[in-house]
Amino acid sequence: MFDKTDAKGGKSTTKGGGVRRLVLDVLKLHDPSLVSFATALEQIDGVNAVNCTLVEIDAKTENLKVVLEGSNMNYELISKAINDLHGSIHSIDQVISGKHLVEAIETPQD
Repeated sequence: MFDKTDAKGGKSTTKGGGVRRLVLDVLKLHDPSLVSFATALEQIDGVNAVNCTLVEIDAKTENLKVVLEGSNMNYELISKAINDLHGSIHSIDQVISGKHLVEAIETPQD
């Protein structure tokens, strides 16, 4: 982990908010239900809100877009919980870390 330094080169005493938002592509079995899955993730320390959107469904699995917001969220705990709920993370699509949420903005390259 990197040390934060102030303008004079000394260590900063200001702490950031850690991971505030994670957007994950998750594949899970039908059981548990989407409601139970989201409710279980919300119980993890540091997670304040969860949005699970069903993207695709087939005979045995569901593909979800999972958005978690909070402060100082622990990715390892979240990943373990998803595995315990019969899911697997296919990709981490967005991470926002710091004292506040920073939204992406459109640039001329977009």
